[in-house]
Amino acid sequence: MNKKTSSKVVDVSIVVPIYNEEGNIDLLLGRLLKTMDGLDKSYEVIFVNDGSKDKSMAVLTKAYKAHPDKIRVVDFQRNFGQHKAVMAGFEESSGKAVVTLDADLQNPPEEIPKLLDLIDKGYDCVGGYRLDRQDSFFRRYASRLINKLRARVTNIHMTDEGCMLRAYNRELVDIMLSAQGAAVFIPALAYSYASKPTEVAVEHAARHSGESKYHLFDLVRLSFDIMAGYSLLPLQIFTLFGFGISILSFLFFIFLLLRRIFVGPEVEGVFTLFAILFFLIGILLMGLGITGEYIGRIYQEVRRRPKYVIKKILGE
Repeated sequence: MNKKTSSKVVDVSIVVPIYNEEGNIDLLLGRLLKTMDGLDKSYEVIFVNDGSKDKSMAVLTKAYKAHPDKIRVVDFQRNFGQHKAVMAGFEESSGKAVVTLDADLQNPPEEIPKLLDLIDKGYDCVGGYRLDRQDSFFRRYASRLINKLRARVTNIHMTDEGCMLRAYNRELVDIMLSAQGAAVFIPALAYSYASKPTEVAVEHAARHSGESKYHLFDLVRLSFDIMAGYSLLPLQIFTLFGFGISILSFLFFIFLLLRRIFVGPEVEGVFTLFAILFFLIGILLMGLGITGEYIGRIYQEVRRRPKYVIKKILGE
């Protein structure tokens, strides 16, 4: 990771992670600059190219040359993930307020003033939640399920964790940058440190071009990251469940012992015993998986490897 290279302080930094978005960048930039130019605020736009395999970096380089006073580009060595790209943008930002925005134009940049207005009113974290989502049935309900799961496990309550249109004040951004951890999920991390968070409804549109980078496996992995990264509840639930099973197993053993003494041996229940055994083995494997999630994160931490590697920065 690099230290922030720009000494210029602006009112607003806008961080946009990019991964294979060559068809969206120019349109996004035009609308974004128009929106920000209409505000009485100084600003910078920080694009983070997260190892794109298309022509995104070439489009970003052209955009930087056209607007070198407003745009900076961070180019990753390879793909490290959306939230690590956002963290790199935070690292390079100098704004008193920092806004995150996806490049797919599903969250219109024209909605940014709503968030900045609430930051100006003293909120340190402003999360957007999408109105009339233009996503598939599967994505809407998978997102809703993950929202409920995250709220129960972490006690972090957000209406729409999948919305990347969010704003943070400088103090909260600096706190997030100081946090140590290999697994990074920006909205949950922000809410875990925010002293005065709020939310605001934002418009939602269909993706302009390209396809979503989040698929079923990514959503499942995201739910694991949230559970293991921000709560010990899964381990605690499994411990309590294991304790309950142990008590029931002991009582069942006493029952079988008394039955053998007073009734005599019998083999008719052998398949029932096998069913119980398979059930307990399944529970054991599930517990090993949950424990493995936490051990894996400990392993990532002790290796002390960088979260991302920057190839170059345009606008240093």
